[in-house]
Amino acid sequence: MGSGIAQVTAQAGFYTILYDVNKQMLAKAEAGIGASLQSLVEKHKITAADKDRALSRLRCTPDMNDCIADVFIEAVVENAAIKAALFNQLHEFNHSEVIFATNTSSLPVSSIASTVIHPQRVVGMHFFNPAPVMKLVEVVQGSQTSSETTATIIALAEQLGKTPVLCKDAPGFIVNHVARPYYLEALRLMESGIDPATIDSLMEASGFKMGPFKLMDLIGNDVNYTVSVSVYEALGQPARLQPSPLQKEKVDKGELGKKTGKGYYQYDK
Repeated sequence: MGSGIAQVTAQAGFYTILYDVNKQMLAKAEAGIGASLQSLVEKHKITAADKDRALSRLRCTPDMNDCIADVFIEAVVENAAIKAALFNQLHEFNHSEVIFATNTSSLPVSSIASTVIHPQRVVGMHFFNPAPVMKLVEVVQGSQTSSETTATIIALAEQLGKTPVLCKDAPGFIVNHVARPYYLEALRLMESGIDPATIDSLMEASGFKMGPFKLMDLIGNDVNYTVSVSVYEALGQPARLQPSPLQKEKVDKGELGKKTGKGYYQYDK
């Protein structure tokens, strides 16, 4: 997700810094962005010059001290404390008006902002996978987010060629709240003995672009399971939204989907 967002911003004309503490993951992300842009060239969607310009705006670094910017969009692990700590670290050496946007799928933006030094500058900016393709961006205004911060992020999303939708800081926001039954009912069918490929084929034949199991593997089973747990607990643990033990088993085994080479399907790493 982080590399996808970086590609989007660089293509849109913004100088972009992609930061990761893991040098191997950073190199993989940089190579992936280059390959993605080259694919667009080969499909005649952008020119070779467009690709070169986008790459010239992109800097990849494992050093947090290089991270000087006007807007930060984090896409780290779904943990409010870790996200808040990252923002506070970045605050120490950035200017006083910097905006911190969280790409959280379901964590309350207000909870993340509550321990950030300037909570009025924390906002949700939720992209969808794959970020270079998907147009929707949920802009989530926390209880302390200023109207100026929200307006800036809405304008930024539009400059990125996205369709921003302002939504409340509610469990799952809009899309992940609506999408829970899509995943959970599919998992219940799997529990009853129907294989994932059959379920995916049926859903795709009925008009969905991607079946639920392919989509969970793309998103990451760890991320999808965390969202399910978050929404389930935030809404008072209704039976209809109870997370599936099958997905928890996948997470416990480290079978997270495409990013690990195995989820409900096998992938080439």
